[in-house]
Amino acid sequence: MSKKLLMCGNEACGEGAILAGCKFYAGYPITPQNELIAYMGKRMSEINGIFIQAESELAAINMVFGAAAAGERAMTSSSSPGVSLKQEGISYIAGAELPCVIVNMQRGGPGLGNIAPAQSDYFQSVKGGGHGDYKVIVFAPSSAQELLDYTFMAFDVADKYRNPVLILGDGLLGQMMEPVTIIKENYKPNLVEKPWALTGCKGRKPNIVRSFFLGEGALEEHNKRLQEKYKTITNAEVRAQTFNLKDSEIVIVAYGSVARTAKAAMESARAKGIKAGLIRPISLWPFPSKIIKDASFGRCKKFLVIEMSSGQMVEDVMLAVNGKSEVDFYGRMGGGIPTEEEVLARIEALV
Repeated sequence: MSKKLLMCGNEACGEGAILAGCKFYAGYPITPQNELIAYMGKRMSEINGIFIQAESELAAINMVFGAAAAGERAMTSSSSPGVSLKQEGISYIAGAELPCVIVNMQRGGPGLGNIAPAQSDYFQSVKGGGHGDYKVIVFAPSSAQELLDYTFMAFDVADKYRNPVLILGDGLLGQMMEPVTIIKENYKPNLVEKPWALTGCKGRKPNIVRSFFLGEGALEEHNKRLQEKYKTITNAEVRAQTFNLKDSEIVIVAYGSVARTAKAAMESARAKGIKAGLIRPISLWPFPSKIIKDASFGRCKKFLVIEMSSGQMVEDVMLAVNGKSEVDFYGRMGGGIPTEEEVLARIEALV
């Protein structure tokens, strides 16, 4: 059975969680993701799930910690300042190796900023915004359909690695209305057994969920094991979409909603005879470094990174290129959105 619905990105994200078997949601209202918390409030009651509008973002992330420790598929969502408040809890969840899904519909900053879309939380998301040597898997959808699909997938990935997964959107994606197709047969969650969960220990040894290791050398060994897990994730979970790389002399790199603008600019450049290509990272961590590196060894002599920030992902692109090609950057900040005309003009200036 399939159905096509007109949904805003925030609602599509919520439906992806429902299809994945999410049974616990805790959040706190903040624009521009309020449609998501409202949608979860309605839908969780329909599936006998638990919805809590917490008293704060700190409370919400720690409620998710508790639900995840009990073995439930759990989610929270917020926007930039609210996700900042969740960072300590995210570090605790990663340290305790608990699966959960966190959604960030980014807005302009720093500080309270504004409610317009931005991509200035990239560093916070992929470098570990809290304390300690931990990683969060980060997916960056670019449409309402992808918000549904990647949120659905995020729960399976989180369970697979016992690790938080972050869906990194922005206010533009969250608010825009688009058709979303749901084919029920395609959304079958992989609900794995969780023998480590805190479900009561009658008939078995007690389980302990913790990120606190006081024994001599115990925390270092725990960290070593985490790093080995992150290596496995790096090898298995890289996702990216590429266009026209075989003959490109200039390659645009963009993610999320900006990638849609970049694709249109690439097509306009091609129409003018400019051999432009596009790499759209979908997993921001692990980052598609090899795809970018391989492109730099081909015909491509220049990369153009487009972001709604002062330049954050551009650093990872530079590391991947490693001096083999020139890397240029164009960004808008504080809610400014790059236009197709601006990106095309930058491409023409570079070639």
